[in-house]
Amino acid sequence: QVQLAESGGGLVQAGGSLRLSCAASGHTFSRSLMGWFRQAPGKEREFVASISSTNVRTTYADSGKGRFIISRDNAKSTVYLQMNSLKPEDTARYYCAASKLGWSQSLHDYSYWGQGTQVTVSS
Repeated sequence: QVQLAESGGGLVQAGGSLRLSCAASGHTFSRSLMGWFRQAPGKEREFVASISSTNVRTTYADSGKGRFIISRDNAKSTVYLQMNSLKPEDTARYYCAASKLGWSQSLHDYSYWGQGTQVTVSS
């Protein structure tokens, strides 16, 4: 059984930074495409960033380009999302997810999900 566990969320002022972590167990992490998604109240879950299994390719939603950095440590089976210059509109629950595909931004292509971690950015 695949398990993903996010951590690192919290309350931060606008302009601040947070680093989210997602620890994976029970599957071949090093061969999985990993992604971060977020969902704000009343909105659909949306893509934030993804990183290929080999650490070669990263993709970002326009909302996070230049501010967010996704990375992974296959030895620790962990994926990270460094979020800088946070804005109130970044407030959401952030989820990590794993996919068997080589690359995708669609949440429908991700088979495994964590429970999420809440990020709240105050103005």
